Amino acid sequence: MSDITLYHWEPNANSGKPMLALMEKGVEFSSHYIDMLQFDQHKPEYLAINPQGTIPAMTHGSRVLTESTAIMEYVNEEFAGPELMPADAQDRWRVRWWMKFMDQWLAPSFSMFGWKFFVGPNAVAAHGKDKLEEAIARIPLPERQIAWRKAVYGLFSEAEMAESGRRIGVGIRMLEQELGQHQWLASDTYSLADVNGFNLAYAMPLSQPHLANDEVTPNIMRWLRAIYARPATRACWKLGRTHMASRVAILEQDYIAPKDESEGISSGIRSELDSGALSR
Repeated sequence: MSDITLYHWEPNANSGKPMLALMEKGVEFSSHYIDMLQFDQHKPEYLAINPQGTIPAMTHGSRVLTESTAIMEYVNEEFAGPELMPADAQDRWRVRWWMKFMDQWLAPSFSMFGWKFFVGPNAVAAHGKDKLEEAIARIPLPERQIAWRKAVYGLFSEAEMAESGRRIGVGIRMLEQELGQHQWLASDTYSLADVNGFNLAYAMPLSQPHLANDEVTPNIMRWLRAIYARPATRACWKLGRTHMASRVAILEQDYIAPKDESEGISSGIRSELDSGALSR
């Protein structure tokens, strides 16, 4: 029995980062699924692991580790297996630069769009406002209550959404340029930057097809498909339990054409509705 337990939600965004790092290293671990939409992360048994009520978290023996990017670095340094940091010092600097850029610049913007158009409506439909309010009231940190209420009900201003859209556009252009210089993000060696980036960017051709497609961003599409083809990535995504995990299958398409901006998020919502996701 492994002495490593990963507490995670779906294999994307923050939860997917340490999950994929562990699988790339070939490290056996116990998977403990935390259903965010059932507020498992705020239940006493999980708060005993991580009092902040955030996911993912990982235990290694008596050690408790939080924060997804820091967990990835711990996994790479602590366990045997393929090295996920390049040997060259400048390349390692570039990996950390891109991970910080992803975490602080792109991730909040992707998250805002995701909660506004996908996760928030799903949560409201599944629970109703009264039960959601009860669950939010149990969140231990007041600032997290505010953030959850804003996210669940999509209380983002037009200015916030516009700024997030602008940041996503800038980030995609930067990624495309960088991937034109290296086989992988940050260097010619597959690294934690790729693990980090894939878990944030895999759905761009679905949610932002006007910005990420085979005509406009061929380097990004090559990169995403190459990561998706890796055995560790396939194994990682098999741990998904909701419709969200099926989104990654868009990368199985050989060609994704550009679309008008209006066909981006709106087409994503239609696919959610067609699958019944927003009524569950």
